[in-house]
Amino acid sequence: MIFQRFVHFISNRRIAQKAIAYSVNKSSRQFCTIENWPKRLFLISQFSAMSIWGLIKKDPNENTIITAKEVLLAKADALFDQGEYNKIYELLNNYRDNRDVEILWRLSRALYKMSKTASEVEAKKMIYESYDLISTALSIQEDHYAVHKWMSVLLDSKSNYEGMKARIGQLYNVKSHMLRALELNPTDATTLHMLGCWCYHIADLAWYQRKIAAVIFGEPPSCTYEEALEYFEKAEKEDPMFYIDNLLFLGKTYLKLNRKEEALKYLIMASEYPVKNDYDHNAKQEALKLLAKM
Repeated sequence: MIFQRFVHFISNRRIAQKAIAYSVNKSSRQFCTIENWPKRLFLISQFSAMSIWGLIKKDPNENTIITAKEVLLAKADALFDQGEYNKIYELLNNYRDNRDVEILWRLSRALYKMSKTASEVEAKKMIYESYDLISTALSIQEDHYAVHKWMSVLLDSKSNYEGMKARIGQLYNVKSHMLRALELNPTDATTLHMLGCWCYHIADLAWYQRKIAAVIFGEPPSCTYEEALEYFEKAEKEDPMFYIDNLLFLGKTYLKLNRKEEALKYLIMASEYPVKNDYDHNAKQEALKLLAKM
């Protein structure tokens, strides 16, 4: 599949923390990580969070206000960090009719992850429901970078059920949402990585895929390995060692460009990267296989 690998990385622990954890400081509007939240906040029951927009706590020292909604979202992000996607869905689904963008994109994300372990029939239903949720979020707020990021993922996933022609037909739309996400958050390493993958796979399209693209577009999408490399390098600069796949794709792209010394550097880094899950393991094995051929 054209985008089989890049859609996974958003489940990475560090990525989940950066995927817009709500800031508790209203004056600075800065992003924060889950670790910065007081642990006792997570002990607030789901029943307490029912009044999402209510005031929970005010810190007189920092002039900080924490609402029940923020606690609810922080709990959802913590559950995502733990891979508890079904629990996220159970937690947030009661609030989907509130038309709150922060809830809708997180519900969409949870459904997408749930689809990965569901039956084929159930997975398709989840992807379509997830797409509807992210579409609603986008109709409410166009300038939310996480919404555009997940729209790009869901567009590709949904079109995958509609055949190769439909999937290729969405290539420009998928990229446009990535670019909009990057415009809204230029330093987001994950979006930069996704764009790198888009360029890499377009540059690497098989001849029959290019013929299909030519039929659809007249002039099919084009990209170079040099463009892919630029995105991967920017992602690594923004957040060094943030994701094994970025290291792997740096190595693979350098190989495509016949720059073996740089390729060797990043493939070794990928091969030595700490493995946390099956995707990391697969990426590490791919790096080892490429190193063995060099």
